[in-house]
Formats: sequence, structure tokens, C-alpha cells
Amino acid sequence: MKLCKTKLSQKRHFLIGLSIVFLPMLLSAQAPEPPLPVELMFGHQDVYFQLVIKKKFAPESKLGFFSVATFTASYDEPSEASITLPVNINYSLGKGFALQAGASVNSVAGFSPMVGPQHNYASRKFLAVTVASYLINEGHDVSIFGLYEYRPTINDKWSHYSRIQFVYNHSLGEKSHNRSYLYLRYGVKKKSMAFGLGANLDRYGPYKSFHDNYGVFMKWEFR
Repeated sequence: MKLCKTKLSQKRHFLIGLSIVFLPMLLSAQAPEPPLPVELMFGHQDVYFQLVIKKKFAPESKLGFFSVATFTASYDEPSEASITLPVNINYSLGKGFALQAGASVNSVAGFSPMVGPQHNYASRKFLAVTVASYLINEGHDVSIFGLYEYRPTINDKWSHYSRIQFVYNHSLGEKSHNRSYLYLRYGVKKKSMAFGLGANLDRYGPYKSFHDNYGVFMKWEFR
């Protein structure tokens, strides 16, 4: 009975978070905004899905929305999928800096409110997003997230595509590592599509239990 309640609670948290994710997309559908990158990676152990949402509530508004929703499922045990859904509302301070507040929803720890600073930089070749967070939960977790892309041109149609993405989460209450990952991508990009090779390197818990996944990815930027 306890297991059933836990699964129902996880589903409820996920559905609440999902509805919050798509709300700003509907509110700002008419505003000129960055694309919505959707990625699918088929690895040797898992299939991985990622959706990045970065939106403003209005073209000139200082309020914005940021989320990196991820889904990982093992080929052997697809029912034990891992879902992570941070949901952040940010207030721009200028020059790429912002203050953000929101919540992290995931299939292991459930729902945790969080606050912290954020920095963004975007150009034709570079994209850099850095978010530091304090999670208001029993463990008093602190977390840093980074997403960095480099897209130098090859010719008038193609460009290189590389990405480094990481998370490091540390529990102040337990004084130990909680969760971290390093995701690497390299390939080529043409207009809205990118594809190539990928590696997901995950660590869990105080003993940093390691899980790796290598494969091919395809990414599409919806506009």
C-alpha cells in the first residue's frame, strides 16, 4: 500500500510540474522567444529525453521562465524511469543576471522549493546557462547547474555542435554528495536539427554510485 501511495505521489508531482512547464508556453506563444530544444538519445543502456524551456511572459517583461525537463528509462526496466522537472520563475537584473525561485520535482525526492541566482549568455556561436540553487528541503541541498553549447560554422549550411551539461547537488544536512551528472554531446547542426554522439555520466548518493550511458542523439529546435 505504501509503494502504491509513493507512486501516486510521484505521478501527482510530475503532472503538477508538467502543467506549470507548459503554462508559460501558452502565455507567451505570440512573443519572439528562443527556440524550444527537444533532444532524444538512444544509449547502450537507456533512452534519454530532454526538453529545455526558456521563455519570457511578455516581450519586454523582466519575468521569465526556465526549465530543463529530463526523462531516463532503462531498456531492461522501463517502469523504473527517472524524471526530473525543475520549474523556475526568474526576474531579470540585467546583463544576463537574474534571481530565480521555483521548485524541483523528481521521481526520487518528490517536490522541493528552491531559490537562487541565474546567469545567461547567448550568441550565434555560444550559449551559456548557469543556475545556483538552494533547495528548501530536509537535506538543505545546494545545487549548481550548467549548460554550455558551442556551435562554430563549417559552411553556409552546417555547423559543429558540442555541449557540456552538468549538475552537482550537495546535501548540507547530511554533509555528503547527493546527485551529480556530466552530459557530453558532439555532432553537427543544420538549421534547427543537430545530431551526433552522446555520453551521460551519472552519480547517485553519498557513495557516488556510477551509471554511464553512451549512444547517439538527435536534437530539434522548435520555433
